[in-house]
Amino acid sequence: MRCALTGHRNLPSAFDVNKLYDYLEAVVLEGYDTFYCGMARGFDLKALDCLVALGRKYRLRLVACIPYPGQEKNFTDEDRTQYSRLLEWCDEKIVLYRHYCVWSYHARDRYMVDNADLVIAYCTKDSGGTAYTVSYAKKKGVEVRTAAF
Repeated sequence: MRCALTGHRNLPSAFDVNKLYDYLEAVVLEGYDTFYCGMARGFDLKALDCLVALGRKYRLRLVACIPYPGQEKNFTDEDRTQYSRLLEWCDEKIVLYRHYCVWSYHARDRYMVDNADLVIAYCTKDSGGTAYTVSYAKKKGVEVRTAAF
């Protein structure tokens, strides 16, 4: 079964990565084995980091959904390093556009939802890309689970 991940780029200092790991492990134990990650800093990279660790215990397929090449250029050095390291662990890399355009992030989000049976969302606002993705998934009839970590 396939799962898409979406969440905010800016995470609160109280964000608990251990809770996220446990939550994702429970999803894996439900039978989800393919995970689509939008590769944005913040929630996406933290979730992918957890899944790489879980991949040492379970057979998982990790798919990087990249809106355009160079997405990571404006990341901090630390986030860019993490992005590169995690990208190496992905079994597949899907690039939606050859260059940045105003639709590239929404296209990435729609691609993930269109290929998922479940969307896990860390969504604390009613606006922005994560809220858009949650709304799109609900319109498409894809199960959405929002959680606080």
